[in-house]
Amino acid sequence: MKRHEFLAALGMSSAAMILTCIGCSKGSGGSDAPAPSSNVDFTLDLNASTNAALLTNGGYVSINGVIVAKTTAGVYIAVQQSCTHESYPLNYQSSSHQFYCNNHGATFREDGTVITGPASRSLVVYKTTLTGTSLRIYS
Repeated sequence: MKRHEFLAALGMSSAAMILTCIGCSKGSGGSDAPAPSSNVDFTLDLNASTNAALLTNGGYVSINGVIVAKTTAGVYIAVQQSCTHESYPLNYQSSSHQFYCNNHGATFREDGTVITGPASRSLVVYKTTLTGTSLRIYS
């Protein structure tokens, strides 16, 4: 192989690697979690088996890009499902009264405010209204 052929091949390999890295960049990380919406309005039937976790203090479900939780005090709360750092899905940790991102370790209070970074923005918090066994989550 001649020198200019080698350099051309090396250039193509580098370009392919750069394009691969761009696909992994900060903006696309954790794209499994839907982006938060300002137009949230849905109702959960607490008698449905898919929502059974919400009958227990400390339980939670993730649905429609929202984490709906029942705190250890028995209050229903709802926040965006994705971390504000890189949009990875969050988990609710009732014993710590916080939401946690497994990707980079960001934590948020139950009111959505940041406890520890790398996230710097609070979570979007949604309103909840309980009527009988119907829990409405809305913006």
